Amino acid sequence: MTKKELLADRFERALVYATRLHRKQRRKGSGVPYAAHLLGVASLVLEDGGSEDEAIAALLHDAAEDRGGRARLEEIEREFGSRVAHTVEGCTDTDISPKPPWRPRKEAYVQALASHDASVRRV
Repeated sequence: MTKKELLADRFERALVYATRLHRKQRRKGSGVPYAAHLLGVASLVLEDGGSEDEAIAALLHDAAEDRGGRARLEEIEREFGSRVAHTVEGCTDTDISPKPPWRPRKEAYVQALASHDASVRRV
């Protein structure tokens, strides 16, 4: 995304989709509405020069992990495209429920990040 480009309707659709998907969630420990986290990640991606696809993936980066697993990821691909879905998948440390224990899951995810592409690492 160049500085002259503006966000298109896809970003707005993703914003609505993400906030509806996570509307009943709060951040662990703080109780802040979960949408604040998603907006923060999207802001960081855009400020870093990320593309619209990366900003959309930032809004949706926890969707498969927290809200529907593989089926949610497939829906994201249909709605927002394969590049967005690829990035969301790369940001997903598990898509199974119940989730495996937190610490080993997060350690394995961080270790695997080095092998992911730039879009996944940016988000």
